[in-house]
Amino acid sequence: MGGPLHSSLVLSLASVGPAARAARLLADYGAEVIEIGPPPGHDRTVPVFHAYAAHRGMRRMCVDLGHRDGAGVVSTLGRRADVLLESFRPGVADRLGVGYASLCQQNPRLVYCSTTGYGQADERSSWAGHDLNYVAASGFLACTEPNRAGGPPLPGATVADSAGGGMHAVMAVLAALVARGETGTGTYLDVSIVGGTLAMMGLAVDEYLATGTEPGPGHGILTGAYACYGCYQASDGKWLSVAAIERGFWANLCREVGLDQWIDRQTDSAVQQRIRADLSAVFATRSRDEWVTRLAPADTCVAPVLTAAEAAEDAASHGLVGTARHPTRGEIRQLAPTLAGSGSPPAALPDWETTHTDQILAEAEYGRTQIAELRSRKVVA
Repeated sequence: MGGPLHSSLVLSLASVGPAARAARLLADYGAEVIEIGPPPGHDRTVPVFHAYAAHRGMRRMCVDLGHRDGAGVVSTLGRRADVLLESFRPGVADRLGVGYASLCQQNPRLVYCSTTGYGQADERSSWAGHDLNYVAASGFLACTEPNRAGGPPLPGATVADSAGGGMHAVMAVLAALVARGETGTGTYLDVSIVGGTLAMMGLAVDEYLATGTEPGPGHGILTGAYACYGCYQASDGKWLSVAAIERGFWANLCREVGLDQWIDRQTDSAVQQRIRADLSAVFATRSRDEWVTRLAPADTCVAPVLTAAEAAEDAASHGLVGTARHPTRGEIRQLAPTLAGSGSPPAALPDWETTHTDQILAEAEYGRTQIAELRSRKVVA
């Protein structure tokens, strides 16, 4: 694929979750990524075919880490790896013989990244969890507008897995690779998903820590205290987002919709319900797209609330969607690499129903007889 990480080899011991998302991003930046999963028949989550960009630009092999020789295979591959990603519970990788202490002895340049819900040393480190648990534990849910029943909402995206975990891991890995360029040695990275999501909550958490004031829905301008920052329904039932924080943008909006009387009362708490009512009444007179056409170019901080399907088609219109050939499903559309500096996606996708085990082991200087023996003893598949 090319890209700034084209000379880096990444081993991923995770098929789903934050570590898998990190592997996806590193591959988009050009890294050679090998996913090492358990052989068929083992208890594991198998992602749907289109997940993780259908594993474009990646290869897969199966290793039974429960077999006494399985760790040896990973250890051999780790000798030439730049990065290893894993998401076992704390202590499991060490018990399986693929922990940092073992692998760094033979490859001191290895950047070893563990992703877990709460980190390695937290008293909650043994807790099982998923994205919802982590956004809950970080304060994210409690600062989000409640659902109709008055309770915390279900987020529309896996914020903790994607950003708090996956992007957190990628940033840490990239920083470690830069440091390795100066020192010549790798490092161990303890990536806590809750820690990464907590960092995303810095505005609210730091406010509490500095002032003792507890933020929540409706507390500040970013959580709904004022009418200038919120969502409004249009005549066609679709929604608009309004984020006119700066006074100039707010003034522009008020003039455009004929509500000049509220320009100087943007943050007057006594009249916010009246302003919301007036904005709601005005926005209900036209369709969402009519309002967007009029307001978005007028420096009003207005944008449409798009469905996932609308967002996908919008991305396609801006060159952010490509096509690739899937080995069993034919040509499919998918998001192209969207982060700045990432490379171009390959035209063909790997067949994730099969493995590249023999090829990968041969590159690691295993002979045909050795590979056949490992297969016969079901160490690899």
